[in-house]
Amino acid sequence: MDMEMMRELRGGRRDDRWIKHYSSNHDILLVGDGDFSFSLCLAMAFCSATNIVATSLDSYDVLILKYKNAKANVATLRNLGASVIHEVDATTMSNLPYLQLKKFHRIIFNFPHAGFHGNESNPDIITMHRNLVRGFLMNASSMLRVDGEIHISHKITAPFGSWRIVDLGFECSLRLIGLDDFRIEDYPGYQNKRGSGSRSDEPFPLGKCSTFRFTLCPVPGYMSVQHWQPPVNPSPFTSNVNNTNECLRIFGGYLNHVEQTFGSTSYNDVYESVHEALRLGYEMYVGAAPGRPLTGYISILEELHRLSILRADRLRQMLLSLDQ
Repeated sequence: MDMEMMRELRGGRRDDRWIKHYSSNHDILLVGDGDFSFSLCLAMAFCSATNIVATSLDSYDVLILKYKNAKANVATLRNLGASVIHEVDATTMSNLPYLQLKKFHRIIFNFPHAGFHGNESNPDIITMHRNLVRGFLMNASSMLRVDGEIHISHKITAPFGSWRIVDLGFECSLRLIGLDDFRIEDYPGYQNKRGSGSRSDEPFPLGKCSTFRFTLCPVPGYMSVQHWQPPVNPSPFTSNVNNTNECLRIFGGYLNHVEQTFGSTSYNDVYESVHEALRLGYEMYVGAAPGRPLTGYISILEELHRLSILRADRLRQMLLSLDQ
């Protein structure tokens, strides 16, 4: 029996092709894909689009007026076997009859944006964007296979970090399983678009971006530190994504379970365990970059403190639900 046959018997396929997080064997839903160039990028990598459902908020007529390449991109996708659907609202898409019947391995929303309505730092504008992402996550979570993932690529520099996407995922019973650098050059042919206004067909500056990868929580309200969610009202010390990642790297194991955090329940053991965790944490912090200032470690402890508060809140909610 050859290797290809053995692989197929194990559940693989001979035509399995990959680009980054995406396989030709995944059922993939793309939401709000601008001129459909990201969908087409995946289809070209797979040499097929039979596994792709690509959607736009715009009607077809509006789409081809806004984007010069949209007509050709949609035609190519359909020729390759994609399902292309227009006038799909990310915040209500789970109600569409066609999508109600499907479950996906990957659901992708690149650079969600509620439109240009003013200064991006304005709290009201940020709330508008967050409402869009929350609505998308709520809908996508009901359309996801048990082993599936929801991906949001997003700018993480100020003020976009204020959207607190990981927190929104937690609200929708999703857990973060990855936060990866997004590089547009990894997706040949993809062209990010502004999407609204007179400059709809122009790209916007990307800067530092990440792909947030979520999966379903095994139990509503579940929380492990490996998939920690940031606090609802982070302090200025905790708004940096790098601080969050490093806090998880250093202290993740100490907050996964009560036993790991405190050992036994006697006061002395708790005291010793916490002090040992802080000592080892500082050694890990310095070891990653010798000579770093103490102020950086203090900001990580701020992150740890807020994580502990959020974890306690979630545990209380779970206990209350058990009493009902």
